[in-house]
Amino acid sequence: MKRVAVVTGANKGIGYAIVDKLCSLFDGVIYLTGSVIVMISICFLARNEELGLKAVKQLQATNPDSEKKVKFHQLDITNVESIHRLAEHIKKTHGGLDILINNAAIAFKSNDVTPFGDQAEITAQTNFFGTINVCNALFPLLRDHARIVNLSSRAGMLDSIRNSEIRQNLIAPTATIESISDILNDFIKKAKQNSHQDDGYPNSAYGMSKIAITAVTLIQQRIFDEKPNRDIVVNACCPGYINTDMTSRKGTGTPEQGADTPVYLATLDPNIKLPRGEFVAERKILKWKS
Repeated sequence: MKRVAVVTGANKGIGYAIVDKLCSLFDGVIYLTGSVIVMISICFLARNEELGLKAVKQLQATNPDSEKKVKFHQLDITNVESIHRLAEHIKKTHGGLDILINNAAIAFKSNDVTPFGDQAEITAQTNFFGTINVCNALFPLLRDHARIVNLSSRAGMLDSIRNSEIRQNLIAPTATIESISDILNDFIKKAKQNSHQDDGYPNSAYGMSKIAITAVTLIQQRIFDEKPNRDIVVNACCPGYINTDMTSRKGTGTPEQGADTPVYLATLDPNIKLPRGEFVAERKILKWKS
């Protein structure tokens, strides 16, 4: 049985570099997605099918290992039907999933004139709610020893929220995915009222979406740990400040450097004790909660 990996947002930048690196380390099919590219041994997921297919061809031209491994499948993580089509394809074609790397995300530029409330809503719908919908669709397909990586950011450290009650609610032992969603929706509501900072929220739509992603990662691992024999591990990570379109090419690291920690987490050995449900950067566990 071939192993299967799915990488979202993989038609360029860090996602593309992740797929490239997985080709030499992962014995299976990789799906590449941007708006959807899926790799079966590795899945390349990309929203724009033309860009996704172009990315696959480019990868195959430069990486001999990718020719038989990398597959394309369209995926728009903001579209539930698109997500379900991917899930059905993986289920019918492969029967299960071994690696899921949730890389797809957006960030508004600092000079964007879109009202901040709209930025908050659009960013959350993609970075958080879209990712959660992908997880909801693909988690039932996870095989034993599966590895999930949620791309987060140091821009989403918990202490950027000045309201201690909100911070505690995000990391409470009783926190649920629904309660995290409620907090993010409250942030959106306050952002539209231009009162989010008065309530202690950060003035960053991207940062707040990544806070929610990391908080949910802790909850996901807690749920997986209810069945410890399955050895399913999820971690969040910061790839670093990388030279990509998202950073307007101002990042100091290369996409290849940004791919290192996500791929490290995606290929953790079976039954590893740590990291599990952690926030990781440069292959090291960071104290996200403090």
